[in-house]
Amino acid sequence: QVQLVESGGGLVQAGGSLRLSCAASGSIFSINDMGWYRQAPGKQRELVATITSGGRTNYADSVKGRFTISRDNAKNTVYVQMNSLKPEDTAVYYCHCNVRTDWRPIEYSYWGQGTQVTVSS
Repeated sequence: QVQLVESGGGLVQAGGSLRLSCAASGSIFSINDMGWYRQAPGKQRELVATITSGGRTNYADSVKGRFTISRDNAKNTVYVQMNSLKPEDTAVYYCHCNVRTDWRPIEYSYWGQGTQVTVSS
């Protein structure tokens, strides 16, 4: 089993910054893609940003230029630095990883429990 533990959410004023962290632990052979998704009340979960094991990144248009995703492979941890936050960024943010648990080329999808980010105007 693999566990993802997120931290760093909270309440911030518009224009402020937050940094979210997500640490993976358990039966990990390797981690391919890691990423962040978010879900606002009454809306579907949407992609925020992803990063491959080689460091290639992908961002939602709504966060480009404001958010930066990064990862520490030695710590099995993914981060997202969120700057210039807007009230519309308010959501529960979820960490996601595609994990190989052994030598076989089989990946399993894991999600964190979610962390609330609230941006006040």
